[in-house]
Amino acid sequence: MVQTIPAAFFQRPDPTQIARELLGKYVFSRIDDELTGGRIVETEAYSHEGDNSLTMHLKRRGQHGQALYELGGRAYLYTVYQRHTLFNIVTNAADVPNTVLIRAIEPTAGIDTMLRRRGLESIARNLTAGPGLLTQALGVTPALTGTDLQGNVLWLEDHGEDVPDAQVRASARVGLAYAGAEAASLPWRFRIKDSQWTSPAK
Repeated sequence: MVQTIPAAFFQRPDPTQIARELLGKYVFSRIDDELTGGRIVETEAYSHEGDNSLTMHLKRRGQHGQALYELGGRAYLYTVYQRHTLFNIVTNAADVPNTVLIRAIEPTAGIDTMLRRRGLESIARNLTAGPGLLTQALGVTPALTGTDLQGNVLWLEDHGEDVPDAQVRASARVGLAYAGAEAASLPWRFRIKDSQWTSPAK
């Protein structure tokens, strides 16, 4: 039975549990009346406790990071390298800044639209296999920061699929050397094994 994932799912205290359980769920956007989306195959968790990467991020982003202090169940979107938008989901209670980054999806809806947005002629891994690629394909920009994920612009669905632990790979997150060895080594990146749609980042 397909159902929209309720806000309570995201308002739990452990972002690693949420990131792990989002594997196999679906994320959708409706931008300019065009539906796009797909199955989540890769995520990363970030916590306000014991995770220097998030602490440093909040210091760098300043007021732009305020969306992370909202009650869980909203989008937090920002640009890196003045080019790529990252799609994070705010988790936990209000004023407790945890988040889950959606890193890759298997495209299932609106593929022609996604191809056009990405400037591609045929479907391939680089359509949505990376956090900056999937947001471009979904038409998602930082203007949508704070969007309620139970609405009709951005939302997530549970299609009744539970990905077993044997099919999940947990590893260190990507690009966190700046945050120190402890944060960089946390095994908080979750991927579905053998999926061709996970990002190629090591």
